[in-house]
Amino acid sequence: MADTVLYEVSDGLATITLNRPDAMNAMNTEAKVALREAARNAAADPGVRAVLLTATGRAFCVGQDLKEHIGVLQESRASGSGQTMSTVREHYNPIVRALTGMAKPVVAGVNGVAAGAGFGFALAADYRVVADTASFNTSFAGVALTADSGVSWTLSRLIGQSRAADLLLFPRTVKAQEAHDLGIANKVVPADALADEARAVARALAEGPTLAYAALKESLAYAAGHSLDETLDKEDELQTKAGASEDHAIAVQAFLDKAKPGYLGR
Repeated sequence: MADTVLYEVSDGLATITLNRPDAMNAMNTEAKVALREAARNAAADPGVRAVLLTATGRAFCVGQDLKEHIGVLQESRASGSGQTMSTVREHYNPIVRALTGMAKPVVAGVNGVAAGAGFGFALAADYRVVADTASFNTSFAGVALTADSGVSWTLSRLIGQSRAADLLLFPRTVKAQEAHDLGIANKVVPADALADEARAVARALAEGPTLAYAALKESLAYAAGHSLDETLDKEDELQTKAGASEDHAIAVQAFLDKAKPGYLGR
């Protein structure tokens, strides 16, 4: 894995760390490829039961590296290739699909500003632990672009279409407490406690009933685009599988024994 993104697996928890602190973790091609592959590796690894996505330095991720992007833009105009934004298809979409679609929970530990695609990566997580000094910004319209990285889907479902339109049409800094009030941040903690708290949340999920978490992710995503009747059928399908899992049997026995369940993730 490239140094721009660090990847580590320990006791069922995969930690993906954006690591371009001097560039506020702006996404150049190397970083985008590395993040895409890290997310795919975590999704495919049966030994990974939860993922923590975080970053080094004072920013979580400010989105596209505009210094690199201007070169791509100039080359595209000169050649007439029209491939200026192929990175959305090649990098951002696969990253978001891997984070949202993996059958295990993803926690974002947001240590600083998350803007543009960086905002999208945070929103693609299932749970966001946010430093009280962090902030969010859609940014796209500020550089004459539309939303990518799934932001038009994830943001509107978290805070509603009207508020999402406001933040997309009029990009501004949303500080941590407002992000919590809006429903973007699940938990806001002091900046110096962010690393420990985000890891504690991710660790708790890594030790939990992995198949149940996967089913919950699938159920929520399904319900966002289907009717109540269709969702009830999906819940029945998923609950049948969850009810047959080893973890469910462990949980029931632990309840009867008044003991803490030791989940196996299967």
